[in-house]
Amino acid sequence: MADTLVYRAEGEAVASGGDLYGFTVTEWELPATYPPFAALLFVPTTWLPLPALKLTFLLGNTALCALLLHLSCRLTGLRLRAPHLCAATALALWLEPVFQTIVFGQINLALACLILWDLTRTGWRNTPGKGFAVGVAAGIKLTPAVFIAYLFLTGRVREATTALAGFASTVLLGALVLPGASADFWTRRVFETGRVGKAWIVDNQSLQGLIARVTHTADPGLAWSLPAAATAAAAAAALLLTRRPPAATATAAPTDPHGVLLAALTTLLISPISWSHHWVWCVPLLALLVAEGRPRLAAAVAVLFTARTFWLLPHQGDLDLRLPWWQQPLASPYPLLALALTALVLLPPPLRGGAPQLPASSSSASTMR
Repeated sequence: MADTLVYRAEGEAVASGGDLYGFTVTEWELPATYPPFAALLFVPTTWLPLPALKLTFLLGNTALCALLLHLSCRLTGLRLRAPHLCAATALALWLEPVFQTIVFGQINLALACLILWDLTRTGWRNTPGKGFAVGVAAGIKLTPAVFIAYLFLTGRVREATTALAGFASTVLLGALVLPGASADFWTRRVFETGRVGKAWIVDNQSLQGLIARVTHTADPGLAWSLPAAATAAAAAAALLLTRRPPAATATAAPTDPHGVLLAALTTLLISPISWSHHWVWCVPLLALLVAEGRPRLAAAVAVLFTARTFWLLPHQGDLDLRLPWWQQPLASPYPLLALALTALVLLPPPLRGGAPQLPASSSSASTMR
């Protein structure tokens, strides 16, 4: 639980008035990389003895896995009874991103649950302040900010502006409580991408990691930035095609699972570093494939996220930069899968060349007839 130790050290730095971005912990010399607001949330980690804290993260992440499954079912329209949900949770714990999140003591499951809970709220009683939690998630770990762009692109302007307000609130609170650390982070640390880790090691399952390993260069430059920009542009165009008409923007229509997962996978692809444990979005992805009646594809995707092929490769020094061609697919399974599924499943039919999809009601009616 190395990341849990980093969170605890961040909380201690806040509580003691220490340098939030000046320390490193564990044998890997890990520094703090999140905004100051996140460090404020980590202060309670200092209140427990370390064994109790690790047990709390273990049990909490296991419960969050079950919650993520529940929210994924709500997103995709699946119905799971309690026994089936428990069985699915037991299986989901073995998915490599979920397993690694628990092993490292990470907060990926918590962030995914926070985002999905906010995006899937429906009904006028449940939607006041909808979008705010998305902004808070972005304030904890910057990458969820892509979901704010998702809300704008899909015409949910009210939710998007609420999300911006939530994000701004986290920045303001961090600046008020930790002015020095906030100035340090937003003017300096946020631009130090190398601070997060080496982009070319197999742990990094982003486009940059894939291209760095394929080209055998630690800094692929334009060879990465241009494909990343093209991926982001394609995702934005796809989301614009699903944009709600103005008359519908004020209603609490169900969230499109394809758009949510397209935003999630695009974030993971274009981010400079997407550690394998960031890919907990495989859980709602599998729920979507099951809900759409693609059991074989769902089984294949589950196998891929369980196989841990990149952990079988040389993983020391710069060996990840010298992999032969036949090991490259084993080193980058997640970005390759995301690119394939984006083209085959998540893009709207006009962009992937498929036939227009029938509304759910029409499809059900056709099945009944």
